[in-house]
Amino acid sequence: MEVSVRDLKSRLSEYLRRVAAGESIVVTSHRKAVARLLPPPSQKVSASEEAELIARFRSLPWVRSGRDKRPPLPKPAVRMGTRTLTQIVSEQRG
Repeated sequence: MEVSVRDLKSRLSEYLRRVAAGESIVVTSHRKAVARLLPPPSQKVSASEEAELIARFRSLPWVRSGRDKRPPLPKPAVRMGTRTLTQIVSEQRG
């Protein structure tokens, strides 16, 4: 189906409903195609595609798996005199 820009602007909701129902619409300006509205691709991903995506993601150099047993980071202990910084901030907040 072809629709002019002017018609699309005036009846956008109607055309979006048609696209959501599976229809594709070509938008024209001065009788020349300038855009195409398509329904979104299905969101279903097969188990093999999902496994492939996860493997590709894990292969990236900046991604680390959370399965390894690393020790927790130590709690920072900053002291300001006899009190910790946490105590000072807590007192100031009320």
